[in-house]
Amino acid sequence: MAGKGFRPTRAMVLAAGLGLRMRPLTETTPKPLISVAGRTMLDRALDRLAAVDVGTAVVNTHWLPDMVDRHLANRVRDMPAPDIVISREDELLETGGGIARALPHLGDEAFYVVNADIVWRDGAMPALRRIADAWDGDRMDALLLLTSAVRTTGYTGDGDFLMDPLGRLSRRPERMIAPFVFTGVQLVHPRLFDGAPDGPFSINRLYDRAIEAERLFGIAHDGEWYHVGTPDAIAEAEAEITEQAGSRAWRLF
Repeated sequence: MAGKGFRPTRAMVLAAGLGLRMRPLTETTPKPLISVAGRTMLDRALDRLAAVDVGTAVVNTHWLPDMVDRHLANRVRDMPAPDIVISREDELLETGGGIARALPHLGDEAFYVVNADIVWRDGAMPALRRIADAWDGDRMDALLLLTSAVRTTGYTGDGDFLMDPLGRLSRRPERMIAPFVFTGVQLVHPRLFDGAPDGPFSINRLYDRAIEAERLFGIAHDGEWYHVGTPDAIAEAEAEITEQAGSRAWRLF
């Protein structure tokens, strides 16, 4: 259940959020459909998944869902991989509740979860391949892709996690700055959701339980990461993307 050769075939793309910090853009456009450097963030996430041979991606929707439905229908017509399953949430279920509802479509093995409001640049190899190669189902319930807090673009927080030499994670202590930020990319096993509550809840509740059991792990991202949470952050990310566009090492879909 470990390491090289494990290739997840299913994924969840979290695209149901309201995008309140992105207003006024999100008053008429769902946040995942906002373009960064000429491509929507939702398409960027799906492109990444297709590139590592994910066959099925569940996309949850809530705010302006018909717009997302139409966009995905056009995508499937033009770019058939991956297959798309839409999980519409009449009630916003948050991160944990949204994934829990989609579990019947996600199989019995670990699956990718990717937020639809981030953009990243791969390092020497695709980040999704790196976390699949690092996956150890005997020890892990979730494996989070983290980035150094000093290497982010558009992020202004105090960090999320501490990571020990074996990759086990712990929370940022109160009134301290943590060295690692969660990128919004992860591998999750369905057992993380055993005994999860019904209805809306944050996946952080399950992370805390996994931390207590020493089954929440992380791996450091070796490329660039852009948190696109506000209109100003779009311009900041696009400026860096444009600066890097001439580099042959640039690998941003």
